[in-house]
Amino acid sequence: PCAFLLSHGTLICSLFAAPPPSTMLNASAPCASNASRCGVDFQVGQELVVSLYGVVFLLGLATNALTLWPIMQQVRLGNVLAVYLLGLAASDVLYLFTLPLWMLYVWRGHRWTLSSLACHVAGFIFYSNMYVSVLLLCLISLERYLAVAHPLRSLGLRSRRSAATASALVAMLVFTFHVGIALRSPEPANASCYDSYPLQPGVARFNYFRVAAGFMLPLLVLAVSYLKIFQGVRASSTLLGWQKAKVKRLSLGVIGIFLLCFAPYHLLLLVRTVASAVLDGCSLCSFEQRLHLPFSLALALSSLNSALDPVLYALVSDSIKGDLRKVFGYVARTPSPGTITSLAL
Repeated sequence: PCAFLLSHGTLICSLFAAPPPSTMLNASAPCASNASRCGVDFQVGQELVVSLYGVVFLLGLATNALTLWPIMQQVRLGNVLAVYLLGLAASDVLYLFTLPLWMLYVWRGHRWTLSSLACHVAGFIFYSNMYVSVLLLCLISLERYLAVAHPLRSLGLRSRRSAATASALVAMLVFTFHVGIALRSPEPANASCYDSYPLQPGVARFNYFRVAAGFMLPLLVLAVSYLKIFQGVRASSTLLGWQKAKVKRLSLGVIGIFLLCFAPYHLLLLVRTVASAVLDGCSLCSFEQRLHLPFSLALALSSLNSALDPVLYALVSDSIKGDLRKVFGYVARTPSPGTITSLAL
């Protein structure tokens, strides 16, 4: 397996490599595959994972509280981009309120002490938020591409109603898909919630689809869209310098959030899924033990999008300072022209 994944780098290869002799089980030790959940020690690194969730929870509440009202104001003004940002904010706020449950779950050694229904609801919100965010970032990139490459021909598609309809369809698609998965999923075993060690064959097959449709395809959409956007902005003779800079800031912000939050989790998910196909027994469980902490950290890192999505508003709004003053009640009597600009570009 190490030779098979050699092209993916030494880090992945080392995960598949046999542990050093000092850490190997002796011949009389039981195989980890016979232990509950592969004998993974869920106490390892739990403080770090819980701390990461806690930082995301506090930071996410702060950033969403600061930008939610200004975004709603922009929606009322008919701004198209603000509609997508509002959809992101709604999904993120809903997700943030489930984080204390995941913090408690990790702190108790991946033991779910609440009801099975609570597990399904929390897991549904977690994964729905992830893929709603992914698809909304794709819609933002496509909207920006149409605005730059086809500003006149795309006016009908770039309306507030169209943005709201597209956002609703994305949410319905993701929700319907995850409801179907939840209904077909077996009841959690060993007091776990949405984690299995080792991966079950059905879950492993589904992971290939998640990586392909939930990460690789959106990444391709983002890459192509922003490549076209950069080309259009560079060749444009009508956009002013500050307008070009704003478009580039948004483009880099979307790509940065996407890669930082979703790439580590999906890449490690793919590695773990491939391992479940090429390893078995003690080798697979030994691999799961070594990958557990990196995978848990990557999963927690994916939640960071809930705190960073509001940053997109700051990247594209020239009125951010004025809007934040309104949030805190410091409205100037005579606003300057710079405080009434919108997110149109």
